Amino acid sequence: MSSPHAAVPLAQRVEELLATEGPLPIVTAGDPVLRSAAAPFTGQLDPALLARFVEALRVTMHAAPGVGVAAPQVGVALRIAVVEDPAPVPDEVREARGRVPLPFRVLVNPSYEPVGDRRAAFFEGCLSVPGWQAVVDRAAEVRLRCEDEHGRAVDEVFAGWPARIVQHETDHLDGTLYLDRAEPRSLSSNEAVAARWAQPTPRRAAEALGFELP
Repeated sequence: MSSPHAAVPLAQRVEELLATEGPLPIVTAGDPVLRSAAAPFTGQLDPALLARFVEALRVTMHAAPGVGVAAPQVGVALRIAVVEDPAPVPDEVREARGRVPLPFRVLVNPSYEPVGDRRAAFFEGCLSVPGWQAVVDRAAEVRLRCEDEHGRAVDEVFAGWPARIVQHETDHLDGTLYLDRAEPRSLSSNEAVAARWAQPTPRRAAEALGFELP
């Protein structure tokens, strides 16, 4: 059975979403739009509508709050995502996770590939899976290829937490949730993470919950 979102032309779907001011509603796990590969953006939205949609994604990301939102998370099956992370974290967290500020940017038709063999595993959450986090082992450095909202080519290497954000949001466009890549034994409620596993690395969680880190 297809998602109800699929029956509506994309431009019409976006216009309907933008008819109401404020943050867009976040689609949660269980909706087929999160489990299908999004269509490449080939001009389905005219420049003015694309700009309005990008701004709505930005507002939604800030309101959540989150560090990225992909179009399928608001029910639009297009390969578009926005990312931004001011990285307001203590120095020890910044150093352990490589969490440095990531300025706002738009990813259109993104793809990524690992750079080198280095891996990093940390707790992740997702706006579409509210209330839970799990440890995900990801490439520590990736090469991102995409376009920006103006059609300009992007070919850039990201490391640390920005690399994690890029992978997480691009995965959404392929119908992949972070839980698909997560260590099952690490799954913890937000409350448990805050109370027990807020250390800069998940080493203590791995020891207590019985899973291995890379």
